[in-house]
Amino acid sequence: MTQDYPKPITPSPELVRQWWVDAQKNLSPDVVCWVNHIATRAAQWGADQELDACCKVLKDWGSCLSPDLRAARRPKPPSLKAQALEAMHRNWNPHNNDDFATIRRALEALND
Repeated sequence: MTQDYPKPITPSPELVRQWWVDAQKNLSPDVVCWVNHIATRAAQWGADQELDACCKVLKDWGSCLSPDLRAARRPKPPSLKAQALEAMHRNWNPHNNDDFATIRRALEALND
């Protein structure tokens, strides 16, 4: 059995160039913002590569935990519905209970 691990986590020059182009198109003309953008993208990319490698190892070992690891490390953000319900509860006013009940029912009727 050949050992494929660990592999270096280095983005390709083409990918870094694309991040640079994206930064120049979408950010202010401040080079510091561009560098921060590229550093952030590189950190995200590296973390994704590491997670992919860990999930591959788990799968190669016959483990069924790979989806659980991915879900734990890259949780989905709460839906707009969940965020609205949470905001409504934070701002609940006992003097305006009927309106809040109506808003709650409407939000709960929406699909996620």
